[in-house]
Amino acid sequence: MAIENALEARFGDSHLTQFYRTELKTRRQKPGESLQVLAADVERLMSLAYAECPQDVRDSLAAQYFVDAIRDEDTQHATRLMDAKDLKSALAYSMKYEAAKTVSKTSRNVRSIEVEDGTGKEKDEKFDCLLKTLEKLLNSHVAGKKNTPRRNPNVTCWKCNKKGHVQRECQTISPNQEN
Repeated sequence: MAIENALEARFGDSHLTQFYRTELKTRRQKPGESLQVLAADVERLMSLAYAECPQDVRDSLAAQYFVDAIRDEDTQHATRLMDAKDLKSALAYSMKYEAAKTVSKTSRNVRSIEVEDGTGKEKDEKFDCLLKTLEKLLNSHVAGKKNTPRRNPNVTCWKCNKKGHVQRECQTISPNQEN
């Protein structure tokens, strides 16, 4: 018996029960933490802090600790009024409440837009005409660039000393290139 007590004191976690209970009481939902993660952590701490309690008592306590830990005051208040008997139902209700609240926020921010018939077609036709004109202008500009020389005709080649081209474009064959 003395060996069991020594082993329990050394390796057991019964002396940590009060620590887990304190952690459970002070547990709050962190910014960005989902309700599911919070509920899982509350459930973990409950099994460590109240392992000796009957399951129905643990379920009821877990629901209370979960509600106390919810960060959003509106969600916390609504879930508390729901008076959940266990953690699963408290989690399900709080998730529904947050989802409904999110949908309500987004639907309030949506504005309706009225579209007049006929003006859209007119603008599309004008846009198409403008686009075609721009394409023609671009094509004629590109074609014009191809026909015009890019360099000054007075340029002198350093290789053959003739005017009208540069060394890089020189067609004269040098003695090195004959091989």
